[in-house]
Amino acid sequence: MTDPRFQQAGVAATTYPCGGCGARLEFAPGTTALQCPYCGFRQEITAGDRQIREIPFGELANLARKPVGSIGKYVFACQRCAARTETNETASLCQFCGAPLVIDPAASGQLVPEGVLPFLLDRSAVSTHLKKWTSSRRFAPNALKNVTTAESTKSTYLPHWTYDSQTRSFYTGQRGEYYYVTETHYVNGERRTRQVRRTRWYPARGQVQRAFDDVLVPASTQLPTAEIDKLAPWPLLEAAPYQQQFLAGHFALRYDVEPEAGFEEAKRRMAVVIHDDCEHDIGGDTQRVHSVDTQHANVSFKLMLLPVWVATYVYQGKNWQILVNGRTGEVHGERPWSKVKIAIAVLVALIVVAAIVYLVVANGHSGSSSTHHH
Repeated sequence: MTDPRFQQAGVAATTYPCGGCGARLEFAPGTTALQCPYCGFRQEITAGDRQIREIPFGELANLARKPVGSIGKYVFACQRCAARTETNETASLCQFCGAPLVIDPAASGQLVPEGVLPFLLDRSAVSTHLKKWTSSRRFAPNALKNVTTAESTKSTYLPHWTYDSQTRSFYTGQRGEYYYVTETHYVNGERRTRQVRRTRWYPARGQVQRAFDDVLVPASTQLPTAEIDKLAPWPLLEAAPYQQQFLAGHFALRYDVEPEAGFEEAKRRMAVVIHDDCEHDIGGDTQRVHSVDTQHANVSFKLMLLPVWVATYVYQGKNWQILVNGRTGEVHGERPWSKVKIAIAVLVALIVVAAIVYLVVANGHSGSSSTHHH
């Protein structure tokens, strides 16, 4: 049960009535319009005057927001049927009438997203990508094919932080240069020589600079970070300034990773690239990097919503998830292994090996018998 201290007051969910039949409009993937799922009525999303901003990191302390841990569930008041829905999501569907629910970002207690990358792939396109992926998973149980059904997939916007930073890094290390020496050894009393590679090490130090742009860090821990990262790259240049209409009829997770913690993760991701820069700067045939001291300047950030189709299915009592990039169709996720299919494959392999051995032995015997005959 939600702690009443952290219970959000009822928030009115924004919905968009259909001009044709009075139902509720939803954002249609691959378009810039809201569409009625019943009568097909369409309404273009008009571009507002908002721009996607890079927010200076130093301004973070002045922005209106509540600590992530103090925000309870949102209580949506559905404008269609007046039912109340409790959820941790900033966009959802009414659990009673199915009407789209989108929170007013100013009432969320969180920072407002700067941009949204709208869904490009609709449900049927995602089903095609899933079917292709599941059919290519050898040794997967037949139940894996069920994830292409409509009921198991949810179009969900995942929050991500992006960070820009001008970095200057001072390093110490060693540059290795190869040289070769001739070694002598004996094989069955016969003298032989060989070339053996050795390395001479020289001290190295220097500095490298790099301007990082839009380093992405998942801002929700609801889905495994490693799997989300595999969906990259994202066409961020195609993002639109945030408007609630893009979320209508879809789900959206709120962030549970604060921007400060996200920047620490971004620095770790930048460090991997900077380490490679240092090695390249050291030169030589091989390198050792002993220390790197990086300074960050002109750091900025923003909150972006990225489109992911989340397919969930149950196999042998366990939940499995598959994620699909809602723009590119890139598919990644968990898959069970079919012990029966693996056992059959092993058995077939053993039969093939046994047959090859039998043929080799049989040919050997026939060869020796014919030699003996002569």
